[in-house]
Amino acid sequence: MPQPKLATFPAIRGALRFYQIASVITGVMLLLLCAEMLIKYAFGYELFLAGSGGFLWFAPVVETAAGHDSTGDGVNLSLGILIAHGWFYVVYLFACFRVWSLMRWGFGRFITLALGGIVPLLSFFMEARVAREVKAYLAEREASESAAAQAPAAPATPATEGTR
Repeated sequence: MPQPKLATFPAIRGALRFYQIASVITGVMLLLLCAEMLIKYAFGYELFLAGSGGFLWFAPVVETAAGHDSTGDGVNLSLGILIAHGWFYVVYLFACFRVWSLMRWGFGRFITLALGGIVPLLSFFMEARVAREVKAYLAEREASESAAAQAPAAPATPATEGTR
């Protein structure tokens, strides 16, 4: 498998930082989405901002032939959480793609990274693992390149008839 070029190391560090931030935001949004879905489908409520119930309040959800309809007024925060997670997941996928392509990993690794925004809590574990692996790889490669650059060149031996 091809290795990243040394010239891309600053870009890799930037992509890793962006991935770490996107991973945490996406993970938090996914947990909020799971909580919202649990409240909506198990308990029958949706979260609203402002409206007739006050600043933050839960409105009952009624099941109709068309699906679950909300009875609340105001800003539907449950829907806002759903939409925000969707958009943050797109940003997260871009961050995953940047790290994946700069590190020149296999396609299976990209799929594993992408699952971090779908499987609850996985993004937190993947973020820690990827950050640890990438930082260790960069440090190891830089140390080996530095050692190779500092090593003295071997003296050239003159070619003689017996050593050809």
